[in-house]
Amino acid sequence: MHIDLDAFFVSVEQVLNPELKGKPVVVGGRPDRRGVVASASYEARAFGLHAGMPLSTASRLCPQATFIEGSFSKYRDASQKFMAILADFSPFLEPVGLDEAYLDATGFESIYGSIHQMAVAMKQRI
Repeated sequence: MHIDLDAFFVSVEQVLNPELKGKPVVVGGRPDRRGVVASASYEARAFGLHAGMPLSTASRLCPQATFIEGSFSKYRDASQKFMAILADFSPFLEPVGLDEAYLDATGFESIYGSIHQMAVAMKQRI
């Protein structure tokens, strides 16, 4: 099973700062400096923003967005919690990045009823 958390950096920022939920948010840096979008909320994506886009372009397309420089230590901590949750479901876990992993769910149908139900249980925990 492949698990990938979308807009991970933005999601972490929104959990830590709930007033950012439902708003266009960009993690990557300040738009008046050189840099690129690392992560964009769905609200920011509606304006055409995406990962890898220059911050200056993102600012022109969505000037009302909140731009956050980000913090690797926050994302690493959130990733460790994410991986610990996944490890509760299967010991056969292969992390691929901070927000992505492969999990061997072979034989777990007998515990969860189906792989789909296992995925739903994971989503609820995360």
